[in-house]
Amino acid sequence: MSRAPRFAGYALMAVAVLVAALTRRGGADMIGPFPAVAVVLFVGMIGVMLVFTDLMVRGLYAQVDAAKAREEEGE
Repeated sequence: MSRAPRFAGYALMAVAVLVAALTRRGGADMIGPFPAVAVVLFVGMIGVMLVFTDLMVRGLYAQVDAAKAREEEGE
C-alpha cells in the first residue's frame, strides 16, 4: 500500500497554509471567481481528509493482520 495519498494530503495542507499566508499579506483577495478563504478551507479540508483516511485504513489493516496472527497462533 502506497503512502502517496498521505503525502498528497500533507502537500495540500501546505498549499492551504501558503495561500492563507499570501492572503494575509494582501497578495490575493480572490482566486478566480472564488474568495481566497473558501479556496484555503476547501484545499485544507481535502488534505486533512486524505491524511486521516490513509491513517485510518492503515490502522484497520494493522488490526486485521494482528487478528490473523492471533488466529494462526491459536491453531
